[in-house]
Amino acid sequence: MSDLGNGTFQNPVLDADYSDPDVCRVGDDFYMTSSSFNAIPGLQILHSKDLVNWKIIGYAIDRLPPYDHFSKPQHGNGVWAPSIRYHKGEFFIYWGDPDFGIYMVKTKNPAGRWEAPVLVMEGKGLIDSCPFWDEDGQAYMVHGWAGSRAGIKSILSLNRMNPEGTKVLDEGVMVFDGHDAHPTVEGPKLYKRNGYYYIFAPAGGVATGWQLILRSKNIYGPYEEKIVLEQGKTPVNGPHQGAWVDTKSGEDWFLHFQDKEAYGRVMHLQPMKWVNDWPVMGEDPDGDGKGHPVMTYKKPNVGKSYAVVTPQESDEFTSPTLGLQWQWHANPKATWAFTTNKGNLRLFTDQMPQGGKNLWDVPNLLLQKFPGEAFTVTTKLKFTPNPKLENERTGLVVMGLDYGFVSVVSKKDGLYLTYNTTQKADKGTAEKEQILGKLSGSEVHFRVQVSKGGQCQFSYSEEGQNFKDAGGPFTATVGKWIGAKVGIFALREEKTNDSGYADFDWFRITK
Repeated sequence: MSDLGNGTFQNPVLDADYSDPDVCRVGDDFYMTSSSFNAIPGLQILHSKDLVNWKIIGYAIDRLPPYDHFSKPQHGNGVWAPSIRYHKGEFFIYWGDPDFGIYMVKTKNPAGRWEAPVLVMEGKGLIDSCPFWDEDGQAYMVHGWAGSRAGIKSILSLNRMNPEGTKVLDEGVMVFDGHDAHPTVEGPKLYKRNGYYYIFAPAGGVATGWQLILRSKNIYGPYEEKIVLEQGKTPVNGPHQGAWVDTKSGEDWFLHFQDKEAYGRVMHLQPMKWVNDWPVMGEDPDGDGKGHPVMTYKKPNVGKSYAVVTPQESDEFTSPTLGLQWQWHANPKATWAFTTNKGNLRLFTDQMPQGGKNLWDVPNLLLQKFPGEAFTVTTKLKFTPNPKLENERTGLVVMGLDYGFVSVVSKKDGLYLTYNTTQKADKGTAEKEQILGKLSGSEVHFRVQVSKGGQCQFSYSEEGQNFKDAGGPFTATVGKWIGAKVGIFALREEKTNDSGYADFDWFRITK
């Protein structure tokens, strides 16, 4: 919990994997989005009244284009470092897909439906895009480059756009080259203040970088440069990449991420002030303009106090729609999951992809972010396999490059409980399976307790009271550019015209 209830907060304000966050303010409301990569629905939208308490209110895309391409897991691809802006009554989100180009979606209601994505600029290696509308009506877009696709990185480019922001009008101009002093400069955000154009850009790499500010009286530069936020002697490694926002009361704040390995990139909030037309973020102990992250601070002055809220976690499956915390590993098929009028979620088993070696290749994993460093997940399910099939399976999984799960699997002579683990799943490693015993009925409770350091202990219970450990502890790991996730799945090996199903009664997270 970030809100300490006494007018102060502690960092991180979001202790979950909201990487590359961007925020805009409209009136009294703050709206945030972040990188969602291949997870769908993508571009989750979070809302806050005070920059400390956040809740998921929707998402901007329910399918990733090109739709066939993202029908199978594309780990680490898809939505990179988005930006969210409000312009002439509409919300715009731009993001770079490193394989296809820069897309834009827009809406008048960020909690509602967003329009279909528009490809603003086609090309490989185009990432980390941010639009900007100047006072004279001219529209621009600044972006970075992915070395893995473009063969070049650490530079920022600026393109002119049409006023609607739907397409670029030129080949672009390089406005900054970070090769000399700021390697891996990326994630640019473009602002204007006091006659200066500012590019806020992270540099130095995800885990250990710093926040760079560029400024110029001309949007094309040349730009002066200054480092305004770095780790210093704090425990917050690589404090960079994010959003400058102000409050109605005139305060300035900066939101950025910190890479916490298996827990992903969590979001911090820093006080910010302007000194000689340069921003200073966090605390500046020696007065050199290079701030260091704060761990606790007084909450932003937004005129009143708001209730403590956190992003959704548990789900009782009593609503006609899935909770907004859930994401699939690829563009979903309608047959994977059904909310019901019986207060449960029905997952039908889907066939393992042809050539699939383990869960890394499986699209129908229904997952959510780790909600903190230590927590417990418990879920109750009833499994009804197809009597004509064997080896249908459903379970509770912690997913990453290494993964572990507890499951129920159907055999000729009944249902069996298993504990499975895989290391380096992205390399096609086969699972190690441990048979835990035979299930006497068809219902089971599965649990995983996650402790600091990503240590996961799975367990199971037939009656929901006495839980038995499933194997030894398993250590959660990162996925591709994301933190570990936890969730549920239902799989089969064979092709058939009907399948078994698992009814999940609820999915509860306690801390």
